[in-house]
Amino acid sequence: MKNIMYLLLLIATMSSCQTTHKTLTQKSDYSFLTDSLQIEPQLKKYNLPGFSLVVFENYKVVYSHQWGVKSMDSKEKIDGNTAFSTASISKPITALLCYILEEKGLINLNDPIDKYLKRWHLPKSKFTENNNPTWKPFLNHTSGTSQGGFEDHYEGETIPTLKQSLLGQIPRYDREIEFLFTPGTSFEYSGGGYVIVQMALEDTFNKPIAELAREYIFSPLGLKNTTMTQPDEKGFPSNVALVHDKDGKVIKTGLPITPQVGPSGMWSTPADLAQLSMEIQNALRNKNNKVISHAVAKKVTEVTALKNAVGGWSYGWQKSFGYNNYDWFSCNGSNTGVGGSTFATMTDGNGFVFLANGEKPNRIPVMTQTQKKILTLMNWEGKTSNEEIQEMPLSLKKQLIGTYDDFLYSQGVATKIIEKNNRLYVESPLLDHFKGKNDNELVYLKNGLFKITDYPNLLKFDFNNGTLSSVTLKRGGISTDIKNVKRP
Repeated sequence: MKNIMYLLLLIATMSSCQTTHKTLTQKSDYSFLTDSLQIEPQLKKYNLPGFSLVVFENYKVVYSHQWGVKSMDSKEKIDGNTAFSTASISKPITALLCYILEEKGLINLNDPIDKYLKRWHLPKSKFTENNNPTWKPFLNHTSGTSQGGFEDHYEGETIPTLKQSLLGQIPRYDREIEFLFTPGTSFEYSGGGYVIVQMALEDTFNKPIAELAREYIFSPLGLKNTTMTQPDEKGFPSNVALVHDKDGKVIKTGLPITPQVGPSGMWSTPADLAQLSMEIQNALRNKNNKVISHAVAKKVTEVTALKNAVGGWSYGWQKSFGYNNYDWFSCNGSNTGVGGSTFATMTDGNGFVFLANGEKPNRIPVMTQTQKKILTLMNWEGKTSNEEIQEMPLSLKKQLIGTYDDFLYSQGVATKIIEKNNRLYVESPLLDHFKGKNDNELVYLKNGLFKITDYPNLLKFDFNNGTLSSVTLKRGGISTDIKNVKRP
């Protein structure tokens, strides 16, 4: 799965005023969201079978609602305990599991991962001759491995083994997983990298990843509707949403079987994912966390990849957003006939999760509209200060105005810097996608860097003969250079 898949869930936000957090926590009734979101008419418009949503604020769930049915064949209604296939939302949970196991002294993520593998070993490559990769680059997609995503299977089909998956003996791939660049030097989204992590865990502990996740995460947190068990295995839940095609018809049995559990095999509910997100949020502030430590929460949510990393990435979590002047950790999941997203702020305990059991044309319009409205209606606003901003010299303004290749997310779209009312704004279709805002102000900071509203990275602009030629993105102590940004 290429990086562009994740642009459906990108954008960042920053305010240039003093803190204006008009919290809604004083409200005892959040039912206004039901009327405002208008999900039911959208289900009919886009032929989407079902949608489940949870919103949390100040570390508490404040709204939970479900619309539609588990299956168009049975018309049984979705409820708060109905689990969905979460697709790639499995990845940050797998990464979290690794860090919890490391904290318990059971594995060392700084060790070469190959020493933990038994059924199969990393293929030889010129890119790893002098660089035996540890676990970590596989967790933040900087390992350089191929195999972006996988096909689902269904009952009655031959289910491939993990070894067959890595050898490329599966639908979609006809060659063994390989290294495309030296680990740690760039970013390439790789579900195959997480298959390697899954195999390393199972080979080390001699038990399925589903059992490890249940023992160290799901059971301790009380997540009763979350599992990495598959539909053909004992203990799979009965209250689940079936997957549907673009015509609203159930795909085969409606229960996809995913042998690549680590990257995309978890089933869960928005309520459970919200609880897990709030546990991480509490751990980040080191208060009321029960299972995840402060140290682990910081490690799994820190920005560790910027180069070609769609705005920023941590260990499993996307770090591409800055909505409402918050730093967020998030993840989008997308499998055939099902998908959803989880968004959570790094501070103040706000966020939302939604899952839907329809194909992309059916679910993405509903997901996009829901995200826009929640971010507006909840009126969340983080802290900022005008003290960091300085006046931008007129000569510098003139040098910056122009049309450029995308220096925000490296996706090749046109990005413009324009002037309005003596201020500079950045126009990008990527920034516009979710909040419907395409005039994100570019401000000049006293440290000589720049900041864009709705974007989390700081920027340094470099000029050649008075023309903007390259941009350096900076965040969390790491940086990356984007060359030749000027368009003809």
